[in-house]
Amino acid sequence: GGDAGRIYLDRADDRWRSIEIDASGWRVVAEPPVRFRRAAGMRPLPEPVRGGSVADLRDLVNVSTDADFVLLVCWLCACLRDRGPYPALVLTGEQGTGKSTASAMLRALVDPNSAPLRTAPKDVRDLFIAATNSHVLAWDNLSGIPPWLSDTLCRLATGGGFAVRALYTDGDETLFDATRPNIINGIEDVVTRPDLADRSIFVRLEPIPDEERQPEAALWARFDEARPAILGALLDLVSAGLRALPSIQLDGLPRMADFALWAAACEAGAPWLSGDFEDAYAANRARAVEDVVEGDPVASAVRLIVANRGTWSGTTAQLLEDLAGVAGDGATHGRTWPKGPRALTARLARASTFLRAVGVEILRGERTTDRNRARLVTLRRTEGGGE
Repeated sequence: GGDAGRIYLDRADDRWRSIEIDASGWRVVAEPPVRFRRAAGMRPLPEPVRGGSVADLRDLVNVSTDADFVLLVCWLCACLRDRGPYPALVLTGEQGTGKSTASAMLRALVDPNSAPLRTAPKDVRDLFIAATNSHVLAWDNLSGIPPWLSDTLCRLATGGGFAVRALYTDGDETLFDATRPNIINGIEDVVTRPDLADRSIFVRLEPIPDEERQPEAALWARFDEARPAILGALLDLVSAGLRALPSIQLDGLPRMADFALWAAACEAGAPWLSGDFEDAYAANRARAVEDVVEGDPVASAVRLIVANRGTWSGTTAQLLEDLAGVAGDGATHGRTWPKGPRALTARLARASTFLRAVGVEILRGERTTDRNRARLVTLRRTEGGGE
């Protein structure tokens, strides 16, 4: 919670103490001005220790690169803020890379729970009930994300509500309103829709060599020993963020602009160079754009048409036919291929932001004057794009 420019973090101990964070530092207080609600499953945070370093976390989660670790720490700093937006953290890697363990450890740093990992929710109601009773939601071992879940995770990242009929009533509503950090892990690239990808950070974990594997109990013992100092170091970064935020400026603001500004502000107290976050985040988003465009048969076919022709114009029905010729039978017979012009229009609208990022612009024109009144569309290469 937040009050008067300060952030309050419930320690969830039996004395109801909290951690107060402001621009001058942090401290444990007995009577915070924020009143917290505790849900079933919450576990207490450790007593934070001063003098630690977030670098101690690096040995516990085997991220691939220094840039990925910078993003991981900045995501944790966002989780400790009293308001969003919160980008989804997507952990990927082959079997045996420690994705589930890393997810549980990251959650334990900021929102300990007796059941840290969850399976995919069955519906929107289940998801928002989980969000009402947890701060961080960690979804374990997903093999895919259906469209309804992708859309709802977008709403959780930036803020959104959901209303359902209250049980045992005819006209009353139950309202859920939440903005929450999410962790998603899986072997495959499960985030395939551009709108969720644009609200995500992607971190790949490295395979663990057999000679470096250790029993899970031993790894958790190391984590529990290091956790108080790592938490203290994260609180130092959050305090630095509160000091620096009013003066932070970035060269350009991405989709998650408030998160980017907050992460850059927290970087003022980090053990890496100023500007490393901005570079890492830009590169991460660029890779996400490429991966999503490459994994979307419609977007890939649009990109290929523009690369070969430079400009294409016609009706949506004609475009669907040409895209099918480029994509091939394997793609067009797939479950996700648009079945008609209207479905294609929706797909183009969803992919347009990422296609523009790779140099392809989609322009919607007037309708034709014949009785079909079909919408005209133009694809064209922007400067430096379309390759």
